[in-house]
Amino acid sequence: MLSSMFESSTVPLLEQVVNFTQSRHGVLAGNIANIDTPGYKSRDLSVESFQTRLQEAVDAKHQAAESPTYALNARLAGRATGSGSENWDRVRETAEDILYHDNHDVSLETQVTEISKNQVQHNMALTIMNSQFRLLRAAVTERV
Repeated sequence: MLSSMFESSTVPLLEQVVNFTQSRHGVLAGNIANIDTPGYKSRDLSVESFQTRLQEAVDAKHQAAESPTYALNARLAGRATGSGSENWDRVRETAEDILYHDNHDVSLETQVTEISKNQVQHNMALTIMNSQFRLLRAAVTERV
């Protein structure tokens, strides 16, 4: 009963966002750590690819809800999100236009900006997830 309640909510999708932003933060932090490494090429996870796959999972859930075979399709939509790591774990080198004197392309300003945007997305997903858990707790304890 509890698993079906969570699968029908946005919690699995929010979990994927949190996992992605956590992994991306590690990659971006690695770029900053290697800023003085000669020949280092900055790396990143594909945000566009992740967002596309997340949208596909959302669409699959909506289609499952509209289908007469809701139970079967809901399970398939839940599988579409999977563990999430197979959807976005490919680290790719970014194509920065500027090469510095020691042949690295890591811009501190760019990396800090990307980390900040990533942190906002991470915090937003956690805030929404926490509010959903608070609502669930209020419903279970019958308190407002």
